Order: sequence, then C-alpha cells, then structure tokens
Amino acid sequence: MLSPEDCAATGRAIAAEQESSGAIPWFTGGHTDPWDHIENAMALSVTGLIDAAEGAYEWSRSTQRPDGSWPLQFRNGVVEDPHSDTNFCAYIAVGVWHHYLITGDDRFIDRMWPVVQRAIDFVLDLQNASGTIGWARTPKGDFTEALLTGCSSIHQALRCALAIAAHVDDPQPEWEVAVGRLRHAIADHPEEFSEKMRYSMDWYYPILGGALRGTKAHHRIELGWDDYVVDGLGIRCVSDRPWVTGAETCELVLALDTLARPRAAHEQFAAMQHLREADGSYWTGLVFADGKRWPEERTTWTGAAVVLAADALSRTTPGNGIFRGEHLPLGLEGSYDCECVTQR
Repeated sequence: MLSPEDCAATGRAIAAEQESSGAIPWFTGGHTDPWDHIENAMALSVTGLIDAAEGAYEWSRSTQRPDGSWPLQFRNGVVEDPHSDTNFCAYIAVGVWHHYLITGDDRFIDRMWPVVQRAIDFVLDLQNASGTIGWARTPKGDFTEALLTGCSSIHQALRCALAIAAHVDDPQPEWEVAVGRLRHAIADHPEEFSEKMRYSMDWYYPILGGALRGTKAHHRIELGWDDYVVDGLGIRCVSDRPWVTGAETCELVLALDTLARPRAAHEQFAAMQHLREADGSYWTGLVFADGKRWPEERTTWTGAAVVLAADALSRTTPGNGIFRGEHLPLGLEGSYDCECVTQR
C-alpha cells in the first residue's frame, strides 16, 4: 500500500517541521510534547534520517529536568505547561531502544542511558500500591489517578528500559518488580483505572503496550470493533462521534499486528490512507458525517504513526518488532522473565 519512497516522503515531511533545537512540534507553530516528539524521532529512524532522529534525542537529553521529567508542553523553545505526565516521560525508553535496534550504535545508547534511568525513576516514584502509576506531577502535588492508556504505554516503556539496562549491564531489579505489578493491574484489575472506553485508545492500548495478550486480548478487540471501526475509513477517536483519526487507526494496526491478525491490520492501514497528501504528510482526521477534515492540521505524529505501522507490517527495519515485544523481556505477574522473547 505504501512504497519505500512513500514512507521516505513522510519521513521528510516530519523532518521539515523539526526546529533548529531538535524539537519536533505537531506542525509549524504548534507545540511540542515529549511523547509525540519521541514518536516522530522513531519515524525518522525508520526512514533513515538518522541525524535528524539523533537531533531529536539530543533535544530530549538537553531539556530533561534534574528530577528526570519533562514539562508537558513547549512552544518555540518556551515551556507552556510545566506539569509532568508520567507516560510522556517514560516514552523516552521506547525511542532510545528502538533507535539502537535500528542503528546498533552503542555510543548513542550509552549517552542516553542516564536520561532513560532518570526518567524511569521519576515515573516509578508515582507508582501506587495497586501497581498502577499516577498520571501526573504538578507544582502543587501528584495526581495519583491512573489512566489505562497511559499506564499501558508505560508498560511498554518499562520493558524497553529493562532491555536497555540489560544491554548496558546495569540491572534494575526494582523496575522488574514494578513492571510485573503494572502488568497485573492492567490485565486483571481494570477497576483500578479511570477507564474511558468511549475513547478508542483505552480499547486497544492494553494490547499495544504489551500488557494484554492471548484470549483476553482477542476478546477485547472483538468487544470494541463495532463501536470504533468505520468500514473503509479507519477508526473513530471517540465512539460516539463521527470522526476517524489516522494515528489511532495506525496504532490499532500495530495492536492487530501483535495479535497476528494481518488481514485486519492491512485493511485498517489501507482504510486511513485517504488522509495522505502528495508530499507524504497526513491530515489528523476526517469528520465523515460531512466529509470535512478536522482539525485542519497535518500533524507530524500522524505521519509518524503511519511510518511505524508500515515498518511493522512490512518487517523492514530491525526495529519493526518493538510493538510485538521482540527483543524485550516479558512481564509476568509479580515476577519478570529477563530473557528476550519473540511473541508470535
């Protein structure tokens, strides 16, 4: 459905928005947040724009605060929101491990390891007794409410952080315990989360983040399919709104790929291509009730999600299996298996 040149064009469209500092905003003049910035960097790695990707990681390294966190939002180099989202902070581990898998650059991973270590320690400082992780820290205190999507993404980040720790020979046994507790909470105690199933991300993220597999995961996909999937267009961002979005559709593609559902994954990947522009950029979404693109923005992170899904489906780069859990330790209930596994 997309050629290598198509993906390269999307990578170039993302790189064209990168600021001289290395930050990658949502679009020209838009804000930069730490999570989407890393997703964009991952897409740059996939499309061979290694210098641009490493410029993005250098921005993350240089803007990290002493406590291991990042502000929630920047614009043109100025902090707009000083709060710290745990999921946003944890995602650096996914990006760093992904970039290493693609490049094999030990100097890069050695330089970024202290950044990852500080970020993960910050995140786990907000882990609750139930194993869930509070969603934010603000100047006024901690928000201990746990969000299902955020915690599911953190689960993947913790696994990537442990893979990095093993690679640099710096074991982190407390992280091993923490990720096992988090996985147990996600898989077996949904009542611990402020779940908002009207949002599609709360539907598929437990699978995308690697906490839910097997029968439970397949059942979850079937349970939400009719609520979110719009034939030929992609998936709704919110179950009760006539609005399909490209990034969420591609994240569902990645989740379906982890469950070895290639036909459904390819169908959804094809369905969202109506959002593509000639230069390789992607509109965020479409209100299908009236045929209007909304918001009227071509967001970098939508293009990034497309590139990551294309890589996973095509098995092109050495990082293509990061969402399937390849080359990652497998979280278990209350324990941790540190051998690398491939989930099929």
